[in-house]
Amino acid sequence: MDMQFVAIYWRDMKRFVRFRAMLFSSLVQPIIWMLFFGLGMSSNFDNLSALLPPHPGVLTIDYLTFMGAGVIAMTTLFTSLFGGITLLFDRNWGLMKEMMAGPMSRTHILFGISLSGLTKAILQSLIILVVGLLIGVRFFSGFGALHVLISLLGIMLFVSIFSLGFLFLSATISMRLNSMEGVQGVMTLLTMPIFFSSNALYSTAMLPGWLNFISKINPLTYLVNGVRYFAVGSDFYAVGTHYVYAVNDILLSLAFLLAFAGVTYLMAWRTFQKAVVT
Repeated sequence: MDMQFVAIYWRDMKRFVRFRAMLFSSLVQPIIWMLFFGLGMSSNFDNLSALLPPHPGVLTIDYLTFMGAGVIAMTTLFTSLFGGITLLFDRNWGLMKEMMAGPMSRTHILFGISLSGLTKAILQSLIILVVGLLIGVRFFSGFGALHVLISLLGIMLFVSIFSLGFLFLSATISMRLNSMEGVQGVMTLLTMPIFFSSNALYSTAMLPGWLNFISKINPLTYLVNGVRYFAVGSDFYAVGTHYVYAVNDILLSLAFLLAFAGVTYLMAWRTFQKAVVT
């Protein structure tokens, strides 16, 4: 089996580790989100939720637990969407020209960079899980050891597929645009609408019709569905909304993310095959 992409993967991971500022900020950023944004928002929403009538027989979770899944999804989105920028660095420094002129398949370059970004996304997700549990997020409440292990694998599966989808999209954008300012502008333009049109921080049931439609075709919504299903359960009550996830709902979310990753992979593959680096 041809494993040329491993060289690209290790090169990017070594660069990630050696750039101390990048390493520090990427690991500390999710912790800051959970500590400041998570605890701050939780204290306000929990006071509002206390005014709502209880739902007997249904697990009620606090807002910190509810948004914990959203923070995992948000961090995965940010890490993955900006992950392709490393390709732009390689183009500007002349490294991409050398790699494309060599015998290595262009597909292996794409795979190596994508797997590196995926590793970073998984690492940050695990950090958020640990920090969240330390500050009071009630993930895996009442789960046995085997159930927790299966849930962790389920969360990582959803994170991985979602991350690959946006890494392929990021690679496509980075290979089509020539300036760092242009790439960062497009990434920033995409990030906020994707995040705030999802169910990461609140229920989408009461959104305006057009925004609710966008949430239903938003990949981030389906990542959050998967994370909440595995981390919290299939039936719970949070922030005035009763959430029920059937197995078919989770399989549909997984299928949507797989389709999204497949489409963005084809976009990235086509872009790499036609790329001309001078």
